[in-house]
Amino acid sequence: MQRIIYILILLLFCSCNKKNNIEYFGDNNTCYQKAKDFRDSNISDSAFYYYNKAKESYKSVDDTLGIAKSLVNMAIIQQKQGDFYGSIETSTEANNFLKKISDSTIRSTLAANNNNIGICSAYLYNYDDAIIFYTKALNDVTTNENKYVYCNNIADVFISTKKYNLAKQYLKIAMLTKDSADFSRALNNIAKAKLLENKNYDPIPELVKSLKIRERNNDFLGQNSSFATLSNYYFDRDKKIAFYYANKMMNTAMKNNSLEDQSQALQKMIYLDSKNYLNYFKRFQPLNDSIQITKNKAKNQFALIRFDSEKNKADNLKLQKDNTVKGFQIYSISILALIAGIAGIIYYKKRKQRLLLESENKLKEQQLKTSKKVHDVVANGIYQVMTKIENQNDFNKEQTLDELEYVYEKSRDISYEDPDSHDEKFNEKISKLVASFKNDEIKTFTVGNQEETWENVTKSTQTEIYQIIRELLVNMKKHSKASNVALRFEKINNIINIHYTDNGIGISNELIFKNGLSNTVSRIENIAGKITFETKTEKGLKVNISFPVS
Repeated sequence: MQRIIYILILLLFCSCNKKNNIEYFGDNNTCYQKAKDFRDSNISDSAFYYYNKAKESYKSVDDTLGIAKSLVNMAIIQQKQGDFYGSIETSTEANNFLKKISDSTIRSTLAANNNNIGICSAYLYNYDDAIIFYTKALNDVTTNENKYVYCNNIADVFISTKKYNLAKQYLKIAMLTKDSADFSRALNNIAKAKLLENKNYDPIPELVKSLKIRERNNDFLGQNSSFATLSNYYFDRDKKIAFYYANKMMNTAMKNNSLEDQSQALQKMIYLDSKNYLNYFKRFQPLNDSIQITKNKAKNQFALIRFDSEKNKADNLKLQKDNTVKGFQIYSISILALIAGIAGIIYYKKRKQRLLLESENKLKEQQLKTSKKVHDVVANGIYQVMTKIENQNDFNKEQTLDELEYVYEKSRDISYEDPDSHDEKFNEKISKLVASFKNDEIKTFTVGNQEETWENVTKSTQTEIYQIIRELLVNMKKHSKASNVALRFEKINNIINIHYTDNGIGISNELIFKNGLSNTVSRIENIAGKITFETKTEKGLKVNISFPVS
């Protein structure tokens, strides 16, 4: 009896799959062609939508190459819209499909995909990863013109990492291109590399030649690159000329509606024009907000398109199952069909309940993570900047701009969790954090914060500890009215202990989870640590934290 039921179900599902294969195969080329048309028209959201739809069509017929090409195009669109993390994720998914294809014709697709990961990594300052993927792209490149582009890209990274000899070697290859736009870019870059290597080098002939080529080609983005390089060159040599090129960059960026170039130009003009810097700063602030909003919209839009696609797949699956049940009701008059229908309904309800529960839990978890990141990166970051300004006797314009730029850089991608640069030692980060809360009314002290204390502590654990300490200090500044704050660090065997003490008004057990300290408790749990609040002291607050090194 069971075997008959299984055979009937199998036949029904096979017939449904075969039908869908035919339908999606028909839509496949249409979707991909529509995506290309929208891409060529610079309508990125529609292009992304149809590439994603084409990808699903290719999946239905097991066309691995079609899936990979769709994903590569989606990743490149994300990169151009500033969604660098999302782009890397999509390119990585594409590489997983490309690895399954042994055909040598995929080399150009693989090269383009690895080049895209390299570009995103460079924008995120992950220069080691950028070099790795640019090198992979060069190993698979199939045309000289693409080879020259990839050489130019990897030279950019070597310039950023001060490896000027390597940069010049790759740029000499890049300058063999017959494409005038690529040649002007390589010429501009090699002049920059020579100047950075030798401060006495005169790059002006090469920079001006590159600019003239770009002007002939009406290459506005390239012109702005030249204006930026020339303004930087004259920055400490002749501020008037430097301002002239910064202003040219601003005008061109406005014509081309390039918000990023406008932002860079305004930053230069703020420093170069001491009389009107406040006017430029007033324009700079809303512009940066607009850039951030635009990038966030793009990232959310791409995520929503993919989410809707997955939801449609689930709806189609539900529809197939509903049709299966109806088919049994119409064509089966025996008790076997009735049993199969009942079994299908029970399975469907249980599966729906499970999927709904998983979806709700996943959404709650994501909301909690996002809330914590916004609180830690943006709210506490801005509060720390405000504290530093409050503690300064004299207002320092340059320092304030640097602090605001720092907060903006950290907030432009809310998924970026590292609170500081990779180069600074962690004990120095902690010392700077604690010192930033020191003023005439509040004295801060640290004991035992040596470099050796943090040996073998992972980056993820360091991130959690940094946020925990900052949360305690922010809570102290807002609520405790303390005048003395001390943090003592000690490492015993494989355990690190942190003892926080202040002489403020203290905090009751009931208020601990109302002052933002619930994040602190959950972070400690993430690193398998323990935290205790000693609230029954005569005055002030004591917090003891312990966690394993690894």
